[in-house]
Amino acid sequence: MSEVVAKALASLATGIPCALVVLLFCWVMFGGVRVINQVERGIVFRFGRALKRIRQPGLAVVIPMVDRLRKVNIQIVTLPVPSQEGITRDNVSVKVDAVVYFRVSDPYRAAIEVQNYMYAVELLAQTSLRSIIGKSELDDLLSNRDELHRELRALLDGPMTEWGIHIDRVEIKDVQLPESMKRSMSKQAEAERERRARVITADGEFRAAQSLADASTIMASTPGALQLRLLQTVVEVAAEKNSTLVMPFPVELLRFFDRASGDTAERPTTDPQPPTPPIPHHRAPSE
Repeated sequence: MSEVVAKALASLATGIPCALVVLLFCWVMFGGVRVINQVERGIVFRFGRALKRIRQPGLAVVIPMVDRLRKVNIQIVTLPVPSQEGITRDNVSVKVDAVVYFRVSDPYRAAIEVQNYMYAVELLAQTSLRSIIGKSELDDLLSNRDELHRELRALLDGPMTEWGIHIDRVEIKDVQLPESMKRSMSKQAEAERERRARVITADGEFRAAQSLADASTIMASTPGALQLRLLQTVVEVAAEKNSTLVMPFPVELLRFFDRASGDTAERPTTDPQPPTPPIPHHRAPSE
């Protein structure tokens, strides 16, 4: 009898490890053990009710046929916003597209509060972008984008915070203008550049004329400066090794001859003309 009991105990001791192995295998096959990646967090639904505890990366043990594990990615998501057509505050039709960078900060809210947070964020970004287009002017869309980024982020931040989503950045990628508006802006830019060129040319001429006026004042007070300038010009022209050298005639020399001729005309004559001899009269003889 003792031998039968010993054999039964031995067979039972041998069967227990086998039973544990079979149980563990069934547990794994039916989903009792799950693997959560480093970039994910797990939400366990037990009989349809979400548990508060967030499952961290690694092995997560759940009850088969009772628990359901939902994984939520917490990486930064780059969501391109399709081109949205709208009319700006100054009545210009434009198409604007943007990009939103966000990530899940609260996996529990992202899994419970909204059905599909990716789709919800995309639609919210589109409507917010249209609202920004209607409240902005064309110049703001083209040059003052930093302020528009802050306003767009403020519009998205309120609802997305309630969904457990954190916004990292919001940027406007491109602004598409009508062809007529592009031509008008090109004409405006061309006219502005032409105006600047004319102003710069006029300013250069004014400064050159002022410098020449200052130089002429100095030369008028110092006649020798004009002669030195004339000699310097002759030296510069002679350096070109030309066969013909044109020398300007100084104006002071003409004035010298003018003064000399005026003095000669005003000088009195020293040689008087000889007197005219009297004409003799012959008297006829009386009868």
